[in-house]
Amino acid sequence: MAVTDKSILKRLYIVAGCMVLFAGAVLFKLVSIQIVDGEKYQALADTRTERMFTIEPNRGNLYSDDGSLLATSVSKYTIRFDAVTVSSEDFKENVKPLADALAKQFGKTSSHYQQILRKARENKNRYALIVRNLDYSDYMAVKKMPLFNKGAYKGGLIIEQKTKREHPLGKIAERSVGYERVDENGYYTRVGMEGAFGEYLRGISGKRLKQKIAKGQWKPIGNDNIIEPKDGYDVYSTIDINIQDIAHHALLGQLEKYQADHGTVIVMEVKTGEVKAISNLGQTSEGKYYERLNYAIGESHEPGSTFKLVNLVAALEDKIIDTSSVIDTEKGSWKLYRHRIKDTKRGGHGKITMSKAFEVSSNVAFAKMVHEGYKNDPEKYVNRLMEMGIHKELGLPVVGEGKPVLRYPGDKGWSGLSLAQMAYGYEVSMTPLQTLAFYNAIANDGEMVKPRLLKEVKEWDKTIEKFDKKVLNPAICSQSTVKKVQQILKNVVEKEHGTGHGMYSKNFSMAGKTGTTQTNYVSKDRSKYEYISSFAGYFPADDPKYSCIVVIHKPDKGVGYYGADVSGPVFKSVAQKVYATSPLTSEVDVKDVLVADNEDSHSGYYKKAQQKYAAVPNVKGMCGMDAVAILENLGIEVEVKGNGKVKRQSISTGTDLKAVKKIVLELI
Repeated sequence: MAVTDKSILKRLYIVAGCMVLFAGAVLFKLVSIQIVDGEKYQALADTRTERMFTIEPNRGNLYSDDGSLLATSVSKYTIRFDAVTVSSEDFKENVKPLADALAKQFGKTSSHYQQILRKARENKNRYALIVRNLDYSDYMAVKKMPLFNKGAYKGGLIIEQKTKREHPLGKIAERSVGYERVDENGYYTRVGMEGAFGEYLRGISGKRLKQKIAKGQWKPIGNDNIIEPKDGYDVYSTIDINIQDIAHHALLGQLEKYQADHGTVIVMEVKTGEVKAISNLGQTSEGKYYERLNYAIGESHEPGSTFKLVNLVAALEDKIIDTSSVIDTEKGSWKLYRHRIKDTKRGGHGKITMSKAFEVSSNVAFAKMVHEGYKNDPEKYVNRLMEMGIHKELGLPVVGEGKPVLRYPGDKGWSGLSLAQMAYGYEVSMTPLQTLAFYNAIANDGEMVKPRLLKEVKEWDKTIEKFDKKVLNPAICSQSTVKKVQQILKNVVEKEHGTGHGMYSKNFSMAGKTGTTQTNYVSKDRSKYEYISSFAGYFPADDPKYSCIVVIHKPDKGVGYYGADVSGPVFKSVAQKVYATSPLTSEVDVKDVLVADNEDSHSGYYKKAQQKYAAVPNVKGMCGMDAVAILENLGIEVEVKGNGKVKRQSISTGTDLKAVKKIVLELI
């Protein structure tokens, strides 16, 4: 019996000792947690209930050169309700007046909002959705409503703000305006001007403390931010929205007519290099056109006959030929080794001067000129092109500039045919903007300026940074050569034999060069050949104001594919309208300038525009933006109602301008 009691007592001591040890361990852990690891666990608890959130700043606005919006950030607000923080007395007193105010503001019934509010109160919902995607005026109205006017704590008002980027011009210049996006890893995707000028536009993020509530939701703590965000600067581009609209619609009309795959138009100010319009349209599988890619800047391709200008300048500078030098185009076909080079005119042009060879765009003449002139020293030819900067990128801020291709003797792909091929724009590659920069240099008396999309950066009315023209090459060639090729470019349009004569207008002058480039030419099946049609030049021909290039890829061969037929009319339409709406034409009879050559051309809208500087013109049937440009150029204030073409004008045609201050246009 005693032994048994002793055994039991021993076991009790063991159990008691274990309990003491366990209690000591627990006490030790509690002390450790409280004193040693207290800060760590407190921080862990805080992160699970409170967290710092980033507040994105308002992105700066992107403007055209006249201050019209190209891209802007619009704040959208979501209103939620914390039903727990509101006292019973305040809720009972204000629930119906609040529901009535919400119903009046947003169109739903008062009972609808009362049900949301009462249900949130019953369920102790701290994050009940009331209304989302409000604009600023609606948001301010909500803040003044009963109960919500008491703020976050007493009124239960929760405000969430997000920013949406909008393009007031819609799809026009969408790719050139572009965007900037950042992923979860902080990597940026930059497209167009939005991407190029993101460092100015994006601003600096702020910080806001939020508390975790039910269902993994977070609500702001207090009304103030920990760190206020700093809004981005406003950026003023060089884009002219009137010229942009003209270029867009002229290109669109021609793409639709020829069912082409894609195309681009660029308009640039000659003296400054300011890009006034840049339109890029590609075709969808349904045959519609939209701003798919920035072909103007990113697509490098064989330029074809527009490259003949580069070769003519090189040959004149190296005194290989002169404009009066006679060259035999034979019968429009010249065999070099086993390769035969042909002109588009059957039978050829016979013996002609080099100036006429350029004007009629003879491949044979140019192949002979370059091959015979440089075959003993091909390095001299390529070095001359390099001196003019043909091999260099323009160094644009817009991401994705295509690389020019200019092979050097000995490079992979160089052959005995290379000189002849390069003479008429093959075995070389340039983007449309790089080609235009060269033509612009000729228009600018030899000075090559860098194409520019940015004018200045502002914070409200304060200029942060201003951008002036940048000269890439003060003289790509001698003044003697410049004057010669300027006249020849003018002859391309004015002379009856010129490939661009179909564009000729007696009322205003243009100068430039057609180009028709064959693609898929390695195929022996001619049915698979595709073409690139282009026209590059400037206007007016004397004292040029603007340079322009039009490039259209893969037009329907059954409708047409030559540069003069496909791209030339777009160039003429742009030149006509820009010229007619420019203040520089104040002494010109705009009626004559705007008369189209045929009803099919985009400028046919202007046949109805009986422009007289002493009277109000008839703008019915015209594109709204074109009508506005003409009327404002006459000093008339214009009010526009609707979109599309002009259906009605409030002031009759022929009314004395002196008696008119304002006109209302109804568009459909």
